[in-house]
Amino acid sequence: MTIDRTQKVVSGSGESSAEFCTGVTVHDFAVESIGAVGFSTGMTTYAAGATLRHHIHDVNEAMTILEGSAQVLVAGREYILSPYDAIHIPAGAAHSIVNMAAGTMRIHSAFGSARPLTQFVSDRFSDGFQETVLRFDERPVCELSPGAFFRDLFARRLGAVGICGGHGLFHPGASLPCHTHNYDESITIVSGEANCLVRGNQYRLSGYDTAFIPKGQPHRFINQSESTMAMIWVYAGDEPDRLVVDSGYCSGALVWPARDLL
Repeated sequence: MTIDRTQKVVSGSGESSAEFCTGVTVHDFAVESIGAVGFSTGMTTYAAGATLRHHIHDVNEAMTILEGSAQVLVAGREYILSPYDAIHIPAGAAHSIVNMAAGTMRIHSAFGSARPLTQFVSDRFSDGFQETVLRFDERPVCELSPGAFFRDLFARRLGAVGICGGHGLFHPGASLPCHTHNYDESITIVSGEANCLVRGNQYRLSGYDTAFIPKGQPHRFINQSESTMAMIWVYAGDEPDRLVVDSGYCSGALVWPARDLL
């Protein structure tokens, strides 16, 4: 089967969704079925009091709390995470998640594979793994362009394998220049509204809508609203990579060479 490798927008409810266990629903964003290569992203929604029991993955996972408060257990170690805190969990490390909030909790997940596998296990886990917890308030902030502030939450230098990502906050009127990456990218809008331009196509995203941008596609995000906009971005690579190009390639005034999309 040939998979279309063009940009796509997935609604906040996901490309697909399924109840993983009682009170725990998984929403797929950038996944193999829409063309993702080398990584995948999604969101898990937890009802009040819901628990995802101990399980392992065959690849590493980076989780970022979007709403609520999470208790995460990794090899017997406990962490309480708040919005935009992140935790990187190595492949094979048994972990469980409990919703500590009175209402709904949401967690963004990124995996180092387009088709990650999950296996439930007992809590008699072996140790020898090293997870990494990054508190949002403690992360360095970089202003990539006027009014656009970014914090890295996971990358090779922070313990992740094959994926990197973080949080971006755009003040009203802020934008990034038109650019490309040498990796596939997933961008989930976690607050406000974004205007996304990709090779002459324009999309309005909000409410966990996710843009999937394949490797080599010129794109940019603009906050044209009167409120702040924020995103969780993920690359299918170990460290951030960006090549700024003429804005005409994003608006469609210029045609991006097809050879550069391979």
